[in-house]
Amino acid sequence: MSSSASEARAELIAGGIVLAVALSFLGWAASGRIIPGRGYEVRASFPDVDGVTVGTEVRLAGVPVGRVSAITLNRQTYMADAVLRLPQDVLLPSDSAAIIQSDGLLGGAYIQIQPGGSMDNLAPGDEIEDVQGAVSLFQLMMKFVDSQAGEATP
Repeated sequence: MSSSASEARAELIAGGIVLAVALSFLGWAASGRIIPGRGYEVRASFPDVDGVTVGTEVRLAGVPVGRVSAITLNRQTYMADAVLRLPQDVLLPSDSAAIIQSDGLLGGAYIQIQPGGSMDNLAPGDEIEDVQGAVSLFQLMMKFVDSQAGEATP
């Protein structure tokens, strides 16, 4: 076997492996709960969605159960309207809360759902009214610095 034939065979094998890995990533990305068309959507209007983008996880009890499928600016209220896609088998009480949480100091953000106690559930297209926007770490540090500076002056 010539060296060019063995090189061509090695390139063919390497190309096959790359293609298999790419297809597995594609299958993983389209699997489970993020396939468009599955589940239902609810809305939530936040005063600030810093760190949240389309595709951000929606968690219930710390478990990923959905994704943010759209974010738009509501020009009447100047709030950020987020659309949350949830699986059909996750039924949320109508008085549930949506809170933007940080995944750590350097991590991203996610939306945490805190279920309420209502006997009625949110229907597709309903709005989660109890929301809490993103808390900026920078703003918190500035408040702390301002409060320390205020205590230092007699």
